[in-house]
Amino acid sequence: MTFKELISFCKPISIQGDDPGTMGKLRLDSRKVEKGDLFIAIKGTQTDGHRYIGQAVKQGASVIISEEKVSQLNSEAILQVKSTRDLLSPLAQKFAGDPAKELTIIGITGTNGKTTVATLVWQLLKELNQNPALLGTVHKVIGDRVYDSRLTTADPTELATDMRQMVDEGCNFLVMEVSSHALHQKRVAGIDFEVAAFTNLSLDHLDYHKSMDEYADAKKILFDELPKSSWAIINGDDPYAQHMVADTKAKVIEFSFKGLGQVQASIIKMTAEQTVLSVNGTKFFSPLVGKFNAYNVVQALLIGTSLGYDGKLVADQLPSCRGAEGRLEKVNPNYLSANEPLVFVDYAHTPDALENVASTLSELKTKGQKLLIVFGCGGDRDTSKRPKMAEIAETYGDKILVTSDNPRTEDPLKIIKDIESGFSKSLTYQSIPSRREAIETAVLNHGSDTIILIAGKGHETYQEINGIRDHFDDREEARRALISRKKNANRLEVN
Repeated sequence: MTFKELISFCKPISIQGDDPGTMGKLRLDSRKVEKGDLFIAIKGTQTDGHRYIGQAVKQGASVIISEEKVSQLNSEAILQVKSTRDLLSPLAQKFAGDPAKELTIIGITGTNGKTTVATLVWQLLKELNQNPALLGTVHKVIGDRVYDSRLTTADPTELATDMRQMVDEGCNFLVMEVSSHALHQKRVAGIDFEVAAFTNLSLDHLDYHKSMDEYADAKKILFDELPKSSWAIINGDDPYAQHMVADTKAKVIEFSFKGLGQVQASIIKMTAEQTVLSVNGTKFFSPLVGKFNAYNVVQALLIGTSLGYDGKLVADQLPSCRGAEGRLEKVNPNYLSANEPLVFVDYAHTPDALENVASTLSELKTKGQKLLIVFGCGGDRDTSKRPKMAEIAETYGDKILVTSDNPRTEDPLKIIKDIESGFSKSLTYQSIPSRREAIETAVLNHGSDTIILIAGKGHETYQEINGIRDHFDDREEARRALISRKKNANRLEVN
């Protein structure tokens, strides 16, 4: 992009300085600026990029894009624009060669189920011999490579860079989770989605959005900006479904397990191994279990048909699609040792998500089995959900272990105390601040008469305490405890 083209694209209010000649990369972080780069100052929730313009110039920025009128510090060009936030995503795409225009993009939003639906659609497209990319909470998949994800939806410059890589590696579809934060902060502004899907809305992120209405309105942005040629797939059983598509121009498909909408779905049979479903008379099965997963699977099916695939063809591929890591994931090997508890790990960290998985496992208990729930709540996040999580655990769990999740900068004991306030006085529960110790206690002290749900972290492979992330994986900890349990049992048999 030339300086003249940049001016034409940005339509600045004012211009200081001359054409810098060759321009480098577009940068949001002044610490990453190199000689010749462009620095765009964004007003964020935690800090204001305008405070770092001086540092960006010192590090060699040749162009500054700002909302505020600033004085020239060196020979840099300064473009003052009306809104750097509105400009950022389209400009990032322009710098990357507009890769979004070369991809068929599917976006999934909602409180729970985004990761599972996105992963199912990505797996489905792979089964249909396509070359899809995946961007989400668990990881990014581009071509044959898997990368860690820092955010559910990355910032616009990273997103544009990833899309450029996708196109260069021959990807033709992009399936991505779209968070409420990303929509509110306009990280995906100007990107055309072929299909957008709404899973559900429940209590979460009120530390950021302040109210459920604000949270819903943030999600709604995805559908408000869809063109007429796009499809909107909505869960008609969610109270916010109609709100999401009230102002959309897209074609809407509403599905329901309760007789609402034009697509009728039902669960024919559910076991611990699979769920048999019917969608408008088409029967098929999925290895995913739980009513909440039934919604996810049906949504993936309808996304597939919205992309132009025959419904029967899509249904035939879904039994091969196993969903996302850390979502009601069984930790035990394919066989169970004698008197071994059945252990599941799930990412459930909201009241609604915990109720989904806990109620599912409660329903799958055999006669005489008990459900033990191990959970905590994250620090520096919405505190109102902590007692609600306790109420739900009490409703479905026969035994409960309260522990730490990601305390971040909060005192773990304070978080646990907030959780405990939601229990009834009659309930007997145990609190163990150390998550490792809590998992060991659950596994080592219970046998085949117990199903153990370890909730909150799912796929995460770290625990964050006082700003430091140390390696921690619930699945590894549970497997280690299962192995220790088996060794102890063998030792007792020998003795």
